[in-house]
Amino acid sequence: MSANIASNAVQLPIDEKLVLKVIPMPRDVNANGDIFGGWVMAQVDLAGAVIASPYAAGRMATVAVNEFIFKQPVRVGDILSFFGKLVRIGRTSITVKIEVYAEHFRAQGKYTKVTEASLTYVAIDDQGKPREVPKPAA
Repeated sequence: MSANIASNAVQLPIDEKLVLKVIPMPRDVNANGDIFGGWVMAQVDLAGAVIASPYAAGRMATVAVNEFIFKQPVRVGDILSFFGKLVRIGRTSITVKIEVYAEHFRAQGKYTKVTEASLTYVAIDDQGKPREVPKPAA
């Protein structure tokens, strides 16, 4: 992956917010020695929740993974940066976009986009039923 990161280096997004940085460890690998996709998905869900939670203003739940694309494998020790932005606020739902960039631990400063996703969260009440998302202040 280190050669791959160097050859596919990209700029980080400037129109998105950095919401999470994490380093996957050996316990997170699959049978091929790459980081397990389910682990990456869980981190993306957490990053998406960071973006959606201020708008939900209360309990919310992941209701849909609209799109999830794995572009490159992730290796143990890669530093993953999760960038996100709000896409849409509906009556009860909030859709966000998350992009994940990896930098090799020993080649920091060179990034490769490894994953991108779109997720939708729904605001819920204390009984777990959908509720309206508060209207943002003008």
